[in-house]
Amino acid sequence: MWHACSDLTECEPRAPDVHDVASEPGKISVTKMGIIGSQRPRRLRRTSAIRRLVRETRLSIDQLLYPMFVVPGSGVEDEIGSMPGQFHRSADRMGDSARAVEALGIQGVLLFGRSATKSPDGSEASDHDGVVQRAIEQIKRAAPELIVCTDVCLCAYTDHGHCGVLHRGMIDNDLSVSRMVEVALSHAQAGADIVAPSDMMDGRVGAIRTVLDAEGFGSISIMAYAAKYASAFYGPFREASDSAPLFGDRHTYQLDPANVREAIREVGLDVAEGADMVMVKPALPYLDVVARVRATYDVPIAAYLVSGEFAAIKAAAARGWLNEEDAALEALTSISRAGADVIITYWAPDVAVWLDKGSGS
Repeated sequence: MWHACSDLTECEPRAPDVHDVASEPGKISVTKMGIIGSQRPRRLRRTSAIRRLVRETRLSIDQLLYPMFVVPGSGVEDEIGSMPGQFHRSADRMGDSARAVEALGIQGVLLFGRSATKSPDGSEASDHDGVVQRAIEQIKRAAPELIVCTDVCLCAYTDHGHCGVLHRGMIDNDLSVSRMVEVALSHAQAGADIVAPSDMMDGRVGAIRTVLDAEGFGSISIMAYAAKYASAFYGPFREASDSAPLFGDRHTYQLDPANVREAIREVGLDVAEGADMVMVKPALPYLDVVARVRATYDVPIAAYLVSGEFAAIKAAAARGWLNEEDAALEALTSISRAGADVIITYWAPDVAVWLDKGSGS
């Protein structure tokens, strides 16, 4: 009963022939046609306008934070080899970049620093004249309304590349928390709107909240990297931030990729300690975690489509294996569909353009 057609998306049932007509003139045998009832979900997929009208999940530029890398020096704007279209920029270039981001309608940026001098305790991370601190000041002068969120960690600043302070060859949780507090406070003093501890040390959210409140920064939000997995997808980022560990790995403080109940517990602890928002990282391999967190907690949830996920799609698109725009929008929409309120993505400037022209319909 169904005629062959070259465009399956537009294939419609043909008119019945004489063999489909019932014995009573003017009537068609439903049984012979194979139609059951009148349910035809394809009616709501027929045109782009109808699809947009009934769309369940709507990706918006308002959801996006754009990660940016700040490096030492002046006049620096160098493309990152493993992350096409992303750049290392010195603090003096961040004002112009911020204005460009704001002009696209993007709500905020997430800053990562790269140190000039590494040390055992990552002392440069909390330096009031550090690259992130100066970048915050530049951004706030150039685009005061742009949200500035800062990554609070030590991995790019320590000479061993781990996210905390070593003691007898092991990451010392409490010494590391003390350093995270110092870094977060220095970012708040420079003008950050949100601080985002990413080290995964126990108790750091509560410690940061306590000190920010005591120092007069009670209005500064904390976005906790609450469910940060020990993932294989961080490779390009570690190159960009020069933060790969010199020995061992991060499995003793980042989550086991096999675990979801542990992630829910970690989120609960960070919420109890005062996190205003929580993050799941990476995003795409952990959409089930995003959905579980969404079903369990009422706080805003962020999900980070990380460097390896970004670079993989970029590389496939460069080889003509898929369409970058379509793949990126599909991936980002899936993150929103899973329950994320905030999406951190290197595609943010591109998405602003794509959504403006009505792509993804």
